[in-house]
Amino acid sequence: MSISSMLPDMRTIQKPSVSVEPRSVSVKQDETVSIRCRVTSGAPPVQLEWKRANNQPLADNVKVGPDGSVLTITLARPGNQGQYRCIATNAQGKSTVTATLTVKPPQDGGTFVCRAQNKDGTSEVKVELKVEGGAIEPKATVHQTDMMAVEGQTVTMHCQASGSPTPVITWSKLRAPLPWQHKAEGGTLTLSNVGRQDSGQYICNATNSAGFSEAYVQMEVDTPPYATTVPDHVTARRGQSMRVQCIAHGSHPISFHWSRVGGAAMSSGAKITKEGMLTIAQLKPSDSGTYKCVATNHIGNSETFATVAVRGHSLSRTDGTRLSDPYTLTRWMDDVTGCPLVE
Repeated sequence: MSISSMLPDMRTIQKPSVSVEPRSVSVKQDETVSIRCRVTSGAPPVQLEWKRANNQPLADNVKVGPDGSVLTITLARPGNQGQYRCIATNAQGKSTVTATLTVKPPQDGGTFVCRAQNKDGTSEVKVELKVEGGAIEPKATVHQTDMMAVEGQTVTMHCQASGSPTPVITWSKLRAPLPWQHKAEGGTLTLSNVGRQDSGQYICNATNSAGFSEAYVQMEVDTPPYATTVPDHVTARRGQSMRVQCIAHGSHPISFHWSRVGGAAMSSGAKITKEGMLTIAQLKPSDSGTYKCVATNHIGNSETFATVAVRGHSLSRTDGTRLSDPYTLTRWMDDVTGCPLVE
């Protein structure tokens, strides 16, 4: 028999999940467009905010609605082109989703119509103008803008670019060097044995003589819990109380479950908090033993142990006086049996 912490329904205690609509949108220069971010799950309250994928500030023609869900670009211009991240945050964590905006510049080519009119009628001629030659600025795109990975996995990111001359593609990480276990070949970046420290934004940069273009991948690495107890050994007397904290590092949310090794019942005075704290008031000798804490998240679990020793009798000196300072004793004995315990 065991006692677990009194936890709310795990379906409601979770970090938020969000979606954006449209995920990718193309507009002509000077048009206006809106992108909506919607919370699909997660424990309220959930706070929404919008950021450029390159962490640059939003332009002066980009506004966010009062509740943070709608991003509006008014009179779009080339500088507005790129990726925009909707970030949803609650007490359990955060999630991101990315939308891509393409701004089409005015076209120099096209069909031109010359129309002549007089009192006898109208005549027109059409001319098709094609602009050829010259360098074309690169345009970088990635297959996935948001990626989730589990610690220890291998992750592969793909980027491609159009343009003339053929762009050269390189990879970097925002505000940090690329992980040392990485391999970059053209538009493919491979990360081996990823860890939580590898979470962040990865940048694909395409460059040619006409300019450059960037595309972004946001990667989050989830980790299983790693649990420890503080303290891992408790020595106390009958009637005293004790507290043992189970601590776990890893991706949240993390739940805690305490039990006794060997299947013994937990003391009726035991209490467990959702943060993993085990307390027992009025200890009894039967509370002695080994206690196990299991920390669990959506990736896995981890076990840790604490040993409890409860002395069942008070102690007296062999001359009949009560114990006051054990460091000055030469002999002490059990009050019940009267037998010397220590020489």
